[in-house]
Order: sequence, then C-alpha cells, then structure tokens
Amino acid sequence: MIRVVIVEEMGLLRGALRAMLSSEDDLEVVADLHESGDLVGVVRMRRPDVVVVDLDLPDVDMLAVLARLVVEAPDSAVLALSAHLTPEALQRAFRVGARGVVDKDVPPAELTRLVRAVAAGERVVDPGAAVAALRPSEGPLTERELEVLRIVAEGLPLKEIARRLFLAHGTVRNHLSVIMRKTGTRNRLEAVRQAQRAGWL
Repeated sequence: MIRVVIVEEMGLLRGALRAMLSSEDDLEVVADLHESGDLVGVVRMRRPDVVVVDLDLPDVDMLAVLARLVVEAPDSAVLALSAHLTPEALQRAFRVGARGVVDKDVPPAELTRLVRAVAAGERVVDPGAAVAALRPSEGPLTERELEVLRIVAEGLPLKEIARRLFLAHGTVRNHLSVIMRKTGTRNRLEAVRQAQRAGWL
C-alpha cells in the first residue's frame, strides 16, 4: 500500500484529489492539509511514501518548505503540482529535492500513475509540465520595472535602489506602485515572489 499526504489550499480540489487517490486499491491517503504550516510534523508522524503538494500556496515559499521536508523526511517522495510552471520553477523544484513535478491539469489516471512512479523511486515530469516550463511567460512588466524589482529582491531600501538606478526617489516609488498594480500584489515582497514564481526575474 502506498501511503499519501496531500497539501492543497482549495477544499474542493483537495477533496477531489483525496477521493481520486483513495479509490485506487494500492493507494491510501493518510492525511490532507490546507496549508503547509504543520506539513513536516504530519509527514514525520504519518510517514507517507508520497507527499502530493501544491507549489502555488499563497503567502509561503513552498520551495523552501519542500527543501526542509526533504531533509527531515527523506523517505517521503515529493510530487509537486503547479498551474504556473516556468523553467526556473521546474529547475528549483528538482534542485530542492522534489521527485516529480506535475501540471495541475494532468488527467486523473496520469496523476495516479505518477504517484506510483515517484513512490517507486523514479523522477518524473508530466508532458504538460514540461511544455509549460519550456514556454516562458511574458509578464506584464516593462524592462525598467523588472530592473527595479530585481534590485528590490536584494532587500535594498528605496534610497539605495534610486541611487543604483540613477533615478529620483519618487520615480522608484512610482515604478513600485505600477508594479504592484500590474501584479495585483499588496507590497514589494509579494511582487518579487510573484515575479520569481512566474519566471519574469
């Protein structure tokens, strides 16, 4: 029996994943979580063979969570799901120790096959994820806005960003306002994270 833990924020999708995987004779869902906060503890207690995890959970760096999980629970294979795959996200997921990366639109039969594959020690990327990752996203930000965001990602204050780009302090603030509006984010940190996830930086 392959033991599975699911991490998915959306209740409807989480329930569907649980029902689908549990309907297989050789798969058993031992826990499902709506957030990553207690993931490592649950995995250490339940000792699953596979952790199916949504990389797109908001307000958390899921790749950092996965890196910790792989260190603390090395016997549990990670199968990552994402609707926003980029070449960078795919590479980072494998770099932190994910055994497989799957597009969220993967057909149910294919997902169950991939769960079995990572449980058996294989590394997998479903075709949809591979195609999505090879097709870089064209973001809404201009080259200058991306330049501002790259320096913001270094954690520098506004005054230093303005100095580095030879811009007025107010001009940098205006760029940041436009960036947050275009990305639908509330602050600089969120904007950086979204741009990194989308592969714009």
